[in-house]
Amino acid sequence: MATPAEDRAASATPEAAIEAAFEAGAKGMERRRRSVALLALSTLLAMSAWFSTGAVGPALQEARNYSGSDLTWMAVAVQAGFVSGTLVIALLNIGDIFRPQRVYLIGAVVAAVAAISLLPDQTASPAIASRFAIGVALAAVYPIGMKIVAGWYRSGRGLVLGVMIGALSLGSGLPHLFGSLFDPDWEPAIIGAAVATLIGGLLVAFFVPSGPFTAKAAPFRPRYFLEVLRQRPTVLATGGYLGHMWELYAMWTWMPVFLLGIVGERTVLSGSFELSKVLTFAVFAAGAAGCVAAGFGSERWGRTRSASAAMIASGTIAVFIGFLPTDLEVLIVVLALIWGFAVVADSAQFSTAMSELADPDYLASALALQTALGFLLTILSIRLLPIVEGEAGWGVAFAMLAVGPALGTLSMMRLRRLPEAAAMAGGRR
Repeated sequence: MATPAEDRAASATPEAAIEAAFEAGAKGMERRRRSVALLALSTLLAMSAWFSTGAVGPALQEARNYSGSDLTWMAVAVQAGFVSGTLVIALLNIGDIFRPQRVYLIGAVVAAVAAISLLPDQTASPAIASRFAIGVALAAVYPIGMKIVAGWYRSGRGLVLGVMIGALSLGSGLPHLFGSLFDPDWEPAIIGAAVATLIGGLLVAFFVPSGPFTAKAAPFRPRYFLEVLRQRPTVLATGGYLGHMWELYAMWTWMPVFLLGIVGERTVLSGSFELSKVLTFAVFAAGAAGCVAAGFGSERWGRTRSASAAMIASGTIAVFIGFLPTDLEVLIVVLALIWGFAVVADSAQFSTAMSELADPDYLASALALQTALGFLLTILSIRLLPIVEGEAGWGVAFAMLAVGPALGTLSMMRLRRLPEAAAMAGGRR
């Protein structure tokens, strides 16, 4: 069943028939799959800069005498920079006015330079500033990449965006392997993340064309974000995303510390890798699988059901995993992997819902605003979690995160009841 947006596009211009023929043709299908595969690979590489500092935190702390608070502020600075960057993109319609591949490349290059700027010896303040710059730059990568993907698909967006965000999850976990492999020499891990980010940008700039459903360059419309915040469907889609984000990045940021406390400083593979970091990477990798699984589920059962199922699963584990006795090591690790699978599985579905509910001419601006609000919330949860953990332990700290999925599920269920929700997932809502 075609969505209202598809029906409008099909009747609006003769170009729609050409686009449909392109989509159906074997050559068009091949180009589409290749473009999405390259974009997923690029996302995996480019987003590795995000957690590059956190992955080498202990070694960096020892080498530079940074405090634990300094490392926390470095993590928060990336989030704050990303929020700032996405707000600028949303307000100035940058992703809708300029060619998205060019914006993506600029973001990746700046992120790589900002990552590598950590190498010279420096105090905590410039290091925090460089992490802020990484966040600003990656704002031109993540939401812009989602717009490029949406330009290749109308039906099936939930799955392909799930693949892309699965790549983001895997890429976010890569620095933990880098950091473990080179520990205590943290510099190669930073260099590796920077090079990966640069390669990711080049892949999109030179090998990923715009799809047939990419909207033409839109006129400047700085007040569009107000429309997103006024329309009930996009507000509820964003509400679900906010609940999801309250949990996700706090969990991702502090899971390495939690697992280190569970398994200690043991190593594996003849001492080549720290067990806690390998397990942390496995949590991120499980998230990549979760994104793909939820993408399939969303196309079959709908966006709201798929996202809600993931939030219920992740929120349930958050409630009790931190209360388990530490000697139940195997059980805790298994639950952490399941949590990693569920905690990010729903992420693509909020973006996909926005792509189906918002004005297609200003899709990049709508996605940037949604992500800006979500990442703004992560600053609070990331900063608050270690404070609560210090006062009350991991049990209360992780249980606090479950509030987000609970409210996010409520928001998605309300969205499901709206008539406008029929525009999602071919009517499966």
